Formats: sequence, structure tokens, C-alpha cells
Amino acid sequence: MAEDAVLAQLLRQAEARGADIGTLRALVEEASERGARRALASIGLADAGAGGDIMQLRELLRAWRDAKTSALRAAVGWVVRLLLALLLLGIAVKLGFWGAAR
Repeated sequence: MAEDAVLAQLLRQAEARGADIGTLRALVEEASERGARRALASIGLADAGAGGDIMQLRELLRAWRDAKTSALRAAVGWVVRLLLALLLLGIAVKLGFWGAAR
């Protein structure tokens, strides 16, 4: 947000000094587009297949998150089952079923 204010202030200053606001805006827009293209090129996303690559990465990340969530749920389920089994075993020992089973 502050960057927008700085840009607006710079444009007003240039206009006050006689520069055409339309030309300045076009200059800023062109510089922004070139900067964005350069940034995308520097990370290898300047080709035509970059959109598909990003979609695949998002899909892979979503699958990873789903797998992580499923693994956590399964682990919690097994811990709960183990605790219930230990509880039942403790109740059986306390009530004397352990000796009757022998």
C-alpha cells in the first residue's frame, strides 16, 4: 500500500515538473511488465508451459497436504485404538478375568 503512495507521489512530482501524466503512466506500466517478465524468467517460468507447471505444482502440493492429513488421522486412530485396548485389558485384570482365562 505504501508503495502505491510512493508511486503516486512520484507521478505527481513529475507531472508538476512538466511531464505528461499519460506518458509517465505508460512508462511505469511498461517498466512493471518488463520487471515481472524478468522475475519470471529468473525462476524459470517465462515459457509457454509455465502455467501448466504451476497448476501441476499446486496439484502436487494439494495431494501432499491430503496425504499428510490422512496419515495424521490414521496415526491418531491407531493411538486411540491402542489406548482403548489397554483400557479394556486393565479392566479385565482389575475384574479378575485375567486369572479366569488362564
